[in-house]
Amino acid sequence: MDIIELKGIGEKTAALFQKLHISTAEELVRYYPRDYEYFSAPCSLNEADTGTLVAVSGMVRGNIATRHVRGLSITSFEVICTDGNILHMTYFNMPYLKNSLKRELRYIFRGNLQMKGSRYVMEQAKMYKPEEYLAMTDRMLPRYPTTKGLSSNTITKAVRQAIRIVDLTEDYLPDKIRKANHFYTYEQAVTQMHFPDDKESLIKARERLVFDEFLLFILMIRRMKEVNQEISNNYPMIQVADTARLLEALPYRLTGAQLRVWQEIQDDLLSEHTMNRLIQGDVGSGKTILAFLSLLMCVANGYQGAMMAPTEVLAVQHYESLLQMQKQYHLPIRPVLLTGATSAKERRTIYAQIESGEANVILGTHALIQDKVIYHRLALVITDEQHRFGVRQRESLAQKGNTVHVLVMSATPIPRTLAIILYGDLHISVLDELPADRLPIKNCVVDTSYRETAYRFIEKEVSAGRQVYVICPMVEEGETEELENVVSCTAKLKGVLNPSIQIASLHGKMKAAEKNRIMEAFSSHKIDVLVSTTVIEVGINVPNATVMMVENAERFGLAQLHQLRGRVGRGDAQSYCIFMSSSNKPDTMARLKILNESNDGFYIASQDLKLRGPGDLFGIRQSGALCFTLGDIYQDARILQDAVKWADEILQQSPELAGEEYALLRKHLEQASINEVDFRTI
Repeated sequence: MDIIELKGIGEKTAALFQKLHISTAEELVRYYPRDYEYFSAPCSLNEADTGTLVAVSGMVRGNIATRHVRGLSITSFEVICTDGNILHMTYFNMPYLKNSLKRELRYIFRGNLQMKGSRYVMEQAKMYKPEEYLAMTDRMLPRYPTTKGLSSNTITKAVRQAIRIVDLTEDYLPDKIRKANHFYTYEQAVTQMHFPDDKESLIKARERLVFDEFLLFILMIRRMKEVNQEISNNYPMIQVADTARLLEALPYRLTGAQLRVWQEIQDDLLSEHTMNRLIQGDVGSGKTILAFLSLLMCVANGYQGAMMAPTEVLAVQHYESLLQMQKQYHLPIRPVLLTGATSAKERRTIYAQIESGEANVILGTHALIQDKVIYHRLALVITDEQHRFGVRQRESLAQKGNTVHVLVMSATPIPRTLAIILYGDLHISVLDELPADRLPIKNCVVDTSYRETAYRFIEKEVSAGRQVYVICPMVEEGETEELENVVSCTAKLKGVLNPSIQIASLHGKMKAAEKNRIMEAFSSHKIDVLVSTTVIEVGINVPNATVMMVENAERFGLAQLHQLRGRVGRGDAQSYCIFMSSSNKPDTMARLKILNESNDGFYIASQDLKLRGPGDLFGIRQSGALCFTLGDIYQDARILQDAVKWADEILQQSPELAGEEYALLRKHLEQASINEVDFRTI
């Protein structure tokens, strides 16, 4: 059923839904909330935990003052709460409050409660009339990923309709599995995932749907094993002197781990079978030079190689690095760069160079897989940060050749136990050693009382000519009240940091061209402080950046925080990472302090795996090697292991999923458009 048939959705709104890849009511019911708002009853300040989201009831007391700092308006006033305590309120760029707030009326203020000295403080708290808030009390309201012009509220109304219309009664999970695990039916799970009765119902709904994702995924892997059996090498290679000469000429020596993995890659390329290898290496472990060596070996054997990066900035960085090496070491590499920013005229020239074989190394983004790109003798495909690409993008690049060698690189450290489950019998290489000359990053885990100290430290580093990242979990105000957001944080920093400091913001809702412009400006040091979401986690290399401050650090997985930390420590200067937690609860701080113990991503990932529980639903989604719709391989490791057990049992009983018992599961598996790793392309 087309989404435009739903009440209240016209052509304009339908076009906005299509930006979210939703065209039908069936797709809409599978578009799950990214989090939920729970409206607890207002409490007294004496009962409230600082560093948490709370609602308090009170009236405005005294004057409402607005001052202006560098184009930023700051409105402040006091609220006398029902328990007699005073709450100090601050709002940025909301000067109209001075006229709209009525002193004789009672309001509910909902926001992140902090203590500054002996004062209770809230910034940017949401305000409600008591009757308005009462209507929402004790309810969990879904919040959906949105796009400009389409609010979470509009999506919620559409989902309510779609759930009533779409037939959810067909349950593809065999009864014996559902009953053995006490799972909800599919209909119950989908309904409760969108509109949970309570937190327990949400946990049960999510567990069922995550299990489904993992089960289908594992079944796909197991059934592809035959396809993944070693395929004959269509591009036989021999040892070449060029790679040995390059290794000899480099101003550094490869680590023992790099040498081991390079030998594994060479063995693959020289063997009778096609290479199918994943390189897992921590940030800074030296994956890129191995990719370049592989490309060099490929072209020295008379073939072409392609390397696809997830962002334009990263593709440009790879191209410039390779071009510099080609000139410095006189390599037989003729590289070209192909991205979305390449002009039509340049494209025509580059297409001709690729088709004729004049260009033997092609670097770029998804532009590499367009129909017009015809390769001459493509033998090797490298994808960098493979989880950033959909299966069809990776598959399209691999299919540009005839069963080409495939090398996949990932900086996402996955504990060995999970890697074995996820990657099965694939060839996995692990770079578990960092170059000896890299200075370890100095880390600190603090609560928000250290914010002023952090600001002064940022100023000190910028005055020394360095650059800074500030990471927020949200893009803009209103997404989730208690979390720092890029828009407000940027405004706040402009008000508190030295006016000479150049500050800019970056987030995923920006157009690609704008993101690239800002990244390039930061790379060329036209920007001192970059306020960003996790969009910078991959694809930007600025050796001059020495400080990373992460707001609401408690809301991220440890492995993701480690990934973010990898954006600094890339140059000669000492680098620092400040993990700022809005919660000072002992267990939260203890978890974050694991980042103080080690800069080893694999150790941190294994600790993350131990610490994250199935009830931890409200954190920011972990970035991982595999991007499931709901599932998280760290948080949901137990569910993943259960899914593996059941998948193996199903295939042992019926390798082809034959029979009535598995008819719906077989049908669903055949139709599934799961955007995960298709192991034919790794």
